[in-house]
Amino acid sequence: MSCYLDAITRKDPVAVIEQCHLHLLQILRSQQCNPIQRSWISDQPYGEEEITLLEEELIPAMEEFLSRIKEIDDCLLAKQEFLERCQLEAVRDRAPATEAAAA
Repeated sequence: MSCYLDAITRKDPVAVIEQCHLHLLQILRSQQCNPIQRSWISDQPYGEEEITLLEEELIPAMEEFLSRIKEIDDCLLAKQEFLERCQLEAVRDRAPATEAAAA
């Protein structure tokens, strides 16, 4: 694993999937149905069949994973925003009581 991916993984493992998804899409677009070399399989690159499997199975699975992560993140953000609003309202509600007690 590269130092870059190792750093991302420790901080945000979902970022690894996002980066892999983007890079895989870029590779598939740039290859335009040409074989894709595999560094550890020197004499057997990914041909049309393997590329089709990537396009039809792996890419949609990654996109489904990322979509679900977005749903979870959106839920967490909504909860966070709700808590922040509650805290602001509590501070606002306490302000008149604090002013009255000081007077």
